[in-house]
Amino acid sequence: MTKNTNNLFYNGKRQKATSGKTFSNINPATNRVISEIESASANDVERAIESAKEGFAVWSKMSGTERSRILKKAADLLRERNKELAEIEVMDTGKPISEAIEVDVLSGADAIEYFAGIAPTIRGEHYDLGNSFAFTRREPLGVCAGIGAWNYPIQIACWKSGPALACGNSMVFKPAELSPQSAVFLAGIYKEAGLPDGVFNVVQGDAEVGKMLTHHPDIRKVSLTGEVETGKKVMAAAAKTLKHVTLELGGKSPIIICEDANIDEAVNGAMIGNFYTQGEICSNGTRVYVAESIKKEFLGKLIEKTRRLIIGDPTKMETQVGALISQEHLEKVMGYIEIGIKEGAKLHLGGKRFQSHKQAELNKGFFVEPTIFETDNEEARIVKEEIFGPVMTVLTFKTEEEAIKKANDTVYGLAAGVFTNNLQRAHRIVNQLEAGICWINNYNITPVEVPFGPYKQSGFGKENGLATIEEYTQLKTVYVEMDKIDSPY
Repeated sequence: MTKNTNNLFYNGKRQKATSGKTFSNINPATNRVISEIESASANDVERAIESAKEGFAVWSKMSGTERSRILKKAADLLRERNKELAEIEVMDTGKPISEAIEVDVLSGADAIEYFAGIAPTIRGEHYDLGNSFAFTRREPLGVCAGIGAWNYPIQIACWKSGPALACGNSMVFKPAELSPQSAVFLAGIYKEAGLPDGVFNVVQGDAEVGKMLTHHPDIRKVSLTGEVETGKKVMAAAAKTLKHVTLELGGKSPIIICEDANIDEAVNGAMIGNFYTQGEICSNGTRVYVAESIKKEFLGKLIEKTRRLIIGDPTKMETQVGALISQEHLEKVMGYIEIGIKEGAKLHLGGKRFQSHKQAELNKGFFVEPTIFETDNEEARIVKEEIFGPVMTVLTFKTEEEAIKKANDTVYGLAAGVFTNNLQRAHRIVNQLEAGICWINNYNITPVEVPFGPYKQSGFGKENGLATIEEYTQLKTVYVEMDKIDSPY
């Protein structure tokens, strides 16, 4: 174990917390303590917000081109340090290095670079009103709070800070308690790229620290990635000062596989939508609806391919399935597997805690075998509730209408997928699905150019794409009178 100090970042440098409290940062693959992380006090949060206010005063007055240049440099630095940061993510989250080195850091860099390109183009509109005219200005909101989730720490920090900063805002970011390390490294990279002091700040801690941000009157916007119940609390807290809110919450997303689908491609899509990052992805398609006529063939190929997945040491490039984030989460996922069995679902594969015969130290880690259930019970808890682990449930349908009805029968609305070779059918189905992002013949692909965001109780607001500019700006209308006032007085 190493003693890690100065885990906060404000006024342009790492800072020691003043709370006197720490929490243990655990490596999920070994259940060993990586370091002790200092938790922010109310005073620390106040200092970080004051830092952000000072940073905003400088940053918001810079031109879009000036901001763009600094953000582009930050994206370049992220790419240069991809391997180093990916290794930090693996240690923090338990995910395979093959994923972290290809996706996590680079997708974050893509987001910052994308919004760097947009920064000089943010503008309003002109309205010709005869001799007089009006125009609009897109102005930054002020100090924004970003609250991250533990499954994609650096990507989420980039997805939130990239557009916020491009629009001229400053940010106080709170990483998840279970994956706290990379946000401070991102803050250092921003500093090195030339970001003025106070524009990006980091505070560490549990839900209490998050509450300090969501309740603070000087925070004008909160962007949360997290659980539904947390999102409801954040929204309630934000209502007291009418903060802007973006909520990207949980999901129980459907994948519909039609009888004319390419079955091999559909198997690949279902596996990506369930087992990537050990199933710890909010948009995962954990309800896989397969046309009854192809169910047997689909299940056969799915089971065969899933059985070959390599579970184990996340630091090895050949590993395909890593460790779940914590002991508590392991118990939650295993609990749902037990519930599925008790409810009568057929267990085709997995369902056990993984034990390594080659590396004994991994047996203390939080590994679960990729698990495949089959059921026809739409009311089963494994069908209704988010598990957030490598647990897939296969269900069937006979008609297109039945598939759509079943797919929409959920309080969630984050994502959905359709596999079919009939393009008309594909569009007909996705047009009726109640989900914020839908994929046709693929799954969990999130290019930074494309808006990502939910429907229903999965939240609201968009991340990525041009739509995000509206989430981090406010529109001011200015009317300019060019004639004498036609006064009735």
